[in-house]
Amino acid sequence: PAIPLAPAGAQACCSPLSGGILDSASAERIAQIFKALADPARVKLISLIAAAEGGQACLCDLTAPVGLSQPTVSHHMKMLGDTGLVHREQRGKWAYYRLDAAAFGQLAQLITPLS
Repeated sequence: PAIPLAPAGAQACCSPLSGGILDSASAERIAQIFKALADPARVKLISLIAAAEGGQACLCDLTAPVGLSQPTVSHHMKMLGDTGLVHREQRGKWAYYRLDAAAFGQLAQLITPLS
C-alpha cells in the first residue's frame, strides 16, 4: 500500500506532517512505516538489499550479514513487505527482495520539512 502523502485538503507543496492535520488512518499508516524502520536489523537488511548487485537480494544472502536465523530474517522481511518498503519474488525455494523506490521516495517526501 502507498504511504499517504497528504491529509485531505493539504497543499501539494507541503510535507504530510506539516501540511495539515493527518486523519487517523494516515497517522496509523505512517506510524507502521516508522515502526518497521525502528529495528536496527531491518535497517541493515534494507541497506544490504540496496547495496546488492541489481538492487535485489536472496534471503539466503541476508541471514549471515545480520547474524540472525533464516526464520527471523523472514519475519523481518515480512514486516518490511507489509509496509510496502520491499517487494518479494519467489524463485524456487528462495525469496528475493528488492526495495520499492516509490515508497522510499514517498518516505523522503514525508520527512522533508517545509522550506
